Amino acid sequence: MNATFLIEQPPVTHPTVSIVPGCNAVLCAVSWDSLLSSAIAIVLTIVVMLFISFRMSPAVPGKIQVWVETFYGFVRGQQHHIDESATFIVPLAMTIFFYILIANWIGFLPLPAPIHPATSDFNQTFAMGVLVFLVVEWYSFKVLGVKGFFKRFTKPFDVPSYMVPARYTIFLLINLIDEITKPLTLALRLFGNIFGGLMMLWVLTVLVPMIPVPFGGSTALSVVLVALWKAFDVGFIGLIQAFIFAFLTIVYFELAREGLEEEAHAQPAHE
Repeated sequence: MNATFLIEQPPVTHPTVSIVPGCNAVLCAVSWDSLLSSAIAIVLTIVVMLFISFRMSPAVPGKIQVWVETFYGFVRGQQHHIDESATFIVPLAMTIFFYILIANWIGFLPLPAPIHPATSDFNQTFAMGVLVFLVVEWYSFKVLGVKGFFKRFTKPFDVPSYMVPARYTIFLLINLIDEITKPLTLALRLFGNIFGGLMMLWVLTVLVPMIPVPFGGSTALSVVLVALWKAFDVGFIGLIQAFIFAFLTIVYFELAREGLEEEAHAQPAHE
């Protein structure tokens, strides 16, 4: 007998529905189960944030407030390496962190189909990666200008004269590939970890109970293994993946300013 409070089918497909009458193309369809799961994660994120804000007290901070302020201080400290005037970076990084964390931790619940952790759908994680990519590119264009924006793709800047041609050929190609693949690597890292965890969960809930253990011990073994796996994968890995996505977002904003310091140092010498 299988454990009845967990998924029974491998999480390998997402049912889609066309949003354009008569169109069956990929761009005309949406994964409605992922949209539902995302909506649940968004609502829970808002509820949790409101709960935390209502419990904020400047006089006697609680444990949750201390944890949130510590994390905020860490993110704010990273922004000093970027641009203190870019006040949107901290809210963006923290929003990404809390949303991904809650979306991942939904896996603690006995989820009935079709609800699942939203981040286990590549469409979700890729959309988030593209969003971060577009905002970072806009920020880079804003702070570097047209010339500085395109010059950033010819790094490293401080090279011997005989390496200058390579900057505008080989290094340019490498930097462009590195920049374009950023949203893909962000998406695949998060998706791979969460989806892999769900597949392992399916193994524990469907295949482990098939092990011939007397007196129904296979089901008990499955329950124990599921509890241990969720504590590790959903709890710890879910937290780490949320932190990595948010931290890399900040790092990408820092990389988006590359070349600005070189121009600042070169300005006095030019004058």
